[in-house]
Amino acid sequence: MRKPRPISLLKTVGVLLAKDLLIEWRTRARLNALIFFALATLLLFSFAVGPDTKVLARNAGGYLWLALLFASVLALGESFRVEQENLTLDGLRLAPADARAIFLSKALGNALLLILLGALLIPVMVALYAVNVSMGVGAFATTLVLGCMAISAPGTVYSAIASNARARDVLLPLLLFPLIIPALLAAAKATSLVLQGDPMNQLGSWYGLLFGFNLIYWGLGFVLFPRVIED
Repeated sequence: MRKPRPISLLKTVGVLLAKDLLIEWRTRARLNALIFFALATLLLFSFAVGPDTKVLARNAGGYLWLALLFASVLALGESFRVEQENLTLDGLRLAPADARAIFLSKALGNALLLILLGALLIPVMVALYAVNVSMGVGAFATTLVLGCMAISAPGTVYSAIASNARARDVLLPLLLFPLIIPALLAAAKATSLVLQGDPMNQLGSWYGLLFGFNLIYWGLGFVLFPRVIED
């Protein structure tokens, strides 16, 4: 009798990612909630600052990333709550597949969701805060991808940890927010430079910080995640 061939890591990641995206597409519950929550956050910032358009334009990058960060808590928490309710995570752990594939599929899925949310928020931010994109769409897209990946990797690990706790809705932001400060600062600064111009050539330094942050936390998540989901 021939032994079953082990499933490759990349194939497992692809299957799990397709499963998560299909569930999200069929329900759309999480995406709709994220869009309304993030739009409401951008509006609240504009109401809090008032009619001073110079202050809104100067801080637009920070407001965008705070809206994405607050919305990410809902997205990250929901990604493992669904697995816990349907006992899918137990089934995945019993399957002959690499546990690190679960981390990669969840982190990539969360990053894609945040990138899509950011792409929807940017036109609203430009119109609401009366800002111009000085450095083009390519620089904005690079900043958005690097920033969303920086939130997704540690957020996925902490979401898995918090999913077994009673106060998981409180525990996740308590764990995530202090850790994410360097990446959030770099993403907000890079976004401000993309919007207002970069006469001192500082954008590359902030991209370097985001790239290093992603390298560290995607690597740590890949190595440590099998232990995180152990009983």
